[in-house]
Amino acid sequence: MTHRTEFINGLHALADYLDTNPVMPVPPFQTEVLIHIRGTDDEQRAEVDRLAALLGVSTVDRTDTGGHYTATRAFGPVEYRCVAVPSAVRAAFNAGMSYANSVIPDDEAA
Repeated sequence: MTHRTEFINGLHALADYLDTNPVMPVPPFQTEVLIHIRGTDDEQRAEVDRLAALLGVSTVDRTDTGGHYTATRAFGPVEYRCVAVPSAVRAAFNAGMSYANSVIPDDEAA
């Protein structure tokens, strides 16, 4: 069985479970299925463009403000989102995270 088949089967199983167990909560807002694209910046953008065409949606480019390049299609409150994270954005995030263990809030220091 492929990962794709296992994933789809898992989604069906979750939907069936929630349908037959109405006491189980569901997210109160939108939920995302995220597809993180790998490769060079140009390869990532090309793949998001390809997937946007298959999804029948436009891309959203927020890379000029430190954001991502995405294509999203909503299925009700469930979104299928393809994300390209430019190398400069990843580098800035990693630089910021390098300080993650250097700062300890007062309530955790005791």
